[in-house]
Amino acid sequence: MSKMKRNLVTTLGLTLAVSMTLSACGSKDAGDAKGNASTNKPVELIWYTIGTPQKDVDRVMAEVSKYTAEKIGVTVKMNMTDWGDYAQKMQVMTASGTPMDIMFTSSWAFDYVQNARKGAFKPIDELLQKNGQGIVKALDPAFLNGSKVDGHNYGVPANKELPAQDVWRFNKNMVDKYNLNLDNVKSLESLEPLLQTIKAKEPNVYGLAVDKNYMPYVPYDYIIEKMPMAVSVDNKDFKVVNILDTPEMKQALKTMNKYYKAGYVPTEASTLTSLNDVQVTGKWFADKATNQPFADNLWSASYGYPVVSKQASPALIYNWSVMGSMQAISANSKYPEKAMEFLNLLNTDPVLRNMIDSGIEGVHYKKVGTDKMENLPESKNYDMPTFSLGNVLLTYKDVKDPENKWEEFKKFNDTGVPAPLLGFNFDPTKVINEIAAVQNVKEEFWATLMTGTVDPDKYIPLANEKFKAAGLDKIMAEAQSQVDAWRAASKK
Repeated sequence: MSKMKRNLVTTLGLTLAVSMTLSACGSKDAGDAKGNASTNKPVELIWYTIGTPQKDVDRVMAEVSKYTAEKIGVTVKMNMTDWGDYAQKMQVMTASGTPMDIMFTSSWAFDYVQNARKGAFKPIDELLQKNGQGIVKALDPAFLNGSKVDGHNYGVPANKELPAQDVWRFNKNMVDKYNLNLDNVKSLESLEPLLQTIKAKEPNVYGLAVDKNYMPYVPYDYIIEKMPMAVSVDNKDFKVVNILDTPEMKQALKTMNKYYKAGYVPTEASTLTSLNDVQVTGKWFADKATNQPFADNLWSASYGYPVVSKQASPALIYNWSVMGSMQAISANSKYPEKAMEFLNLLNTDPVLRNMIDSGIEGVHYKKVGTDKMENLPESKNYDMPTFSLGNVLLTYKDVKDPENKWEEFKKFNDTGVPAPLLGFNFDPTKVINEIAAVQNVKEEFWATLMTGTVDPDKYIPLANEKFKAAGLDKIMAEAQSQVDAWRAASKK
């Protein structure tokens, strides 16, 4: 069972050409509940999802398939693609018509809104009503309402934490070893004395572990996640600004550059695709992650050593947090009804959900009581990202979790404050060429700026000059027009 949360980067899909070849679906799904009527054999669902590929994934899916074949007449083939490669590979495979039935999508990887509009996903409104009522009953209505695109649902959101809250995470072994005080930790700047100590005492450890997906927290709500356009969460004027021109981002990037020069940040941060190896070995001191109730227990169980965290931002409900983890049905799926039956079972059946999350009982984990578990040594071969796989509230609790863990999740969701743009989805149709050009500029400058690899005083002007030439001003003007119209219509 992975209980890992990761710092992630948005990738905007821009070049999809999806063929809607669905004519055979009716006959394919006309079989009985045990599978294909013509052969009476289970149908195979091909599932693409995100995460570091696991050694035992085929072994676990064999057990999953035995269960799902009996329950709903399907078997499951899971294909995992690593974090940094997922969006690009999915764009290529979807455009080329690679056979698939279910795919992970989100606001930050294989962009949900844009790919729904491009025809990559099947609309699921009718499928939810026919084959997905368990999902509808299980989810907070905010998830399905907040993830509609132009009035339709194209993906099943994971039932998880609703707000997004950044935290600083710490390797507690090092905190304890050097008797470090975390009481004053909140801002990026507050980490400096701790990083100084680690650099002096543990020169071979990543002080602030960041990869190319890292972005400092600043109090802004992005028009398109991790693109340079945003509105302030504090001001209520809904003015669209270039995030690189804001005082908060300029300050954060100066601090990151200072940390980079001091050796607190990995030298190769701007090209690192993942921190998985570092996290497994424990050769890191601090990083930034997204919070949920009792997340420290989750991370500690996953890594095999204690992790503690401190709040780094308020808990706000963004579009990207509502759409932060979703499963969509491919527009080219041969078995859309079976795919929805599977997703419904995944989100309502604790046996299936925990098998996919944690692996094989007695091999990868052992149960403790009725709803708690402990990882076994073989769990290193099946360490899955829990948040990406469906209804988190069905997963077994860690032995250190309190009995009221899921009640606390619901309280956490209830206390989240809506971000300014919650419910707004930018339509890029009029500026699609400019967005592609801006994306290319972003690829050139973003990771080096965000990780502190380059001097922001020098490189922000260079980036802005290229952003302007690529058409950022035109995109921002279009965004402002849409935001103003949305505000008027929704009486914001």
